Amino acid sequence: MTNTLKLAALAGAALIAVLPAAAMADGSTVIIIDKDAAVQNSAALQGAVAQIKVTFASTIAAGETRGKQLDAALQPQILKFQADQKAAVPNRTLLQSEYTAIQQKQQEAQAEMQRMYAPVERAQAFALAQINSHMETAIKAVQTKRGASVVLVPQATVSYLPSIDATTDLTSELNAEVPSVSINAPAGWAPGQPVPGATGPAANPAPATGR
Repeated sequence: MTNTLKLAALAGAALIAVLPAAAMADGSTVIIIDKDAAVQNSAALQGAVAQIKVTFASTIAAGETRGKQLDAALQPQILKFQADQKAAVPNRTLLQSEYTAIQQKQQEAQAEMQRMYAPVERAQAFALAQINSHMETAIKAVQTKRGASVVLVPQATVSYLPSIDATTDLTSELNAEVPSVSINAPAGWAPGQPVPGATGPAANPAPATGR
């Protein structure tokens, strides 16, 4: 890197470091929002997770049972591989063959589990897409109510006072805008596609918990 580029990079880093401090000088222009946490705590997502657990109870139970079966079936190969590794003179060719076979079995098991859980994952993705379609308007509403000119995510900060954390504000706004969502995606809908009738662009969904 040339000296000129180094200076430019340093100047940019300095501006990034100074911006939050300058913006927070009056105590009201910067707010911090953890979008993932806001979505996870929203009434809509919690309700959707509860619905999914009931609607797909048999699929989830079958998946858990099948997962245990696949793990048990693979365990002898893993134990043999581990034992062969401890041999006085390990057979590298044999170990490589065993390792490759284990990897293949794991990939096959993962693909099978993904197929089994596909309806559950699709329902979760549809619920998240509906919530996230309101994210932009909800953030703007929080920003306006807080009188903030800058919104940052926690990862963009080193430290901040709890008073400027507006994550719970965003959760409340989402609860007001989208109190509940459907887990029944329309035919042909796939994760990443717009939600039919959505009022705003869907953001990257936060992963749902509670499967």
